[in-house]
Amino acid sequence: MEIRKASRKDAGNLAALFNHVEDSGYMLFNPGERKATAKQMEKQLEQIEKNPPSIVLVSASRNELNGYLILLGNQMGRTRHSAKIVIGIHEMDRGKGIGTKLFQKMEEHARTNEIRRLELSVIANNALALSLYRKMGFEKEGVKRESLFFDGKYHDEYFLSKLL
Repeated sequence: MEIRKASRKDAGNLAALFNHVEDSGYMLFNPGERKATAKQMEKQLEQIEKNPPSIVLVSASRNELNGYLILLGNQMGRTRHSAKIVIGIHEMDRGKGIGTKLFQKMEEHARTNEIRRLELSVIANNALALSLYRKMGFEKEGVKRESLFFDGKYHDEYFLSKLL
């Protein structure tokens, strides 16, 4: 398994991975609600490259992408020290250490770019993700009660953070 910075040549495979992960039901979009394309992903990668604290990391195995982590840095003076995280791992590859390795590589990048505060949100019933986030040192800061509606009911969203 290789953890590396995503490049524009990854756009098509990364879009396919985004779509697969979003169909899992654990992301903020409903399955099929947002379909990423290679062209959209290429533009997103270009935008992220223009914001140096930000980075898109991917996990590759057997020449296929099986995970990603996006760190979105902030350029405003008062919040330049903080960044938001979005992570997704292919369903067949969850629980194999990919998330841990993506977080470790991201933290190296964050420290190099003087990012002190890492933030993310997660659907409250996503036990596997919560386990990973706690293992990586994230703590729950708050609950956005009944912020999401799917499967015929309302769901809470947790806000987590980690200080480096």
